[in-house]
Amino acid sequence: MKKWLVVFLLVWVTPVMAADVSFQSGMTQQMFQDFSKYAASALVYRAVGPAASLGITGFDIGVEVTATSVDSGKDYWKKAFQNQDAPSYILAPKLHVQKGLPFDIDAGLVYSKVPGTDIQYIGGELKYTAFKGGALWPAVAVRGSYSQVMGVEQLDFKTYGLELAASKGFGVGLKVTPYASIGYHWISSTPKSLPAGIQLSSESFSLARYAVGAQFKIMLVTITAEADYVQVPSYTLRAGITW
Repeated sequence: MKKWLVVFLLVWVTPVMAADVSFQSGMTQQMFQDFSKYAASALVYRAVGPAASLGITGFDIGVEVTATSVDSGKDYWKKAFQNQDAPSYILAPKLHVQKGLPFDIDAGLVYSKVPGTDIQYIGGELKYTAFKGGALWPAVAVRGSYSQVMGVEQLDFKTYGLELAASKGFGVGLKVTPYASIGYHWISSTPKSLPAGIQLSSESFSLARYAVGAQFKIMLVTITAEADYVQVPSYTLRAGITW
């Protein structure tokens, strides 16, 4: 639990990327590729919840924050953020809404604005719960997702994801639902409006994502903690209302 407490504390005490993305002279194609892969770790869509469907009347609204580990010693961070030193974590507070639909399908939307910058982030998902689960069996779902960065003059960044998730709930009163997911995300990272003298090309690649988490629910209140790994580890803590 200590990791997730640190995530929330970091939101208040860490200056997060006090500048927007602005590529500097000396940024090479290899640096841009490495930067794009680490950015993908922070910007892929995260459902942050169990595999089971919310049901046709179900609704979930919550706030969350994701902290993604940064290797701040790498040169490409300074070349991408106006020669500033990178923090230990990239932080992304988000508003997250999910709604149950007919046929065991859920839809989700997420919005984020990175503090201290003009960087905005939107994402969406469709999840189909193929197996609802039972006393002995977990729920199993397939999830497709999309995310996009906005408000960045020099970067067009999009991700597309496909994941398989499983979860199993336990308890009465306090319900605990551990879950896990695995999948691939396809990333398109395109530099644009570059300053004179900087020549960079688009990067397209795919990365695997592995995640484990647990949701704790009392009545309508849910607290969810998740750890995942893409290129580097990330930690997410979410508080919400679910019915």
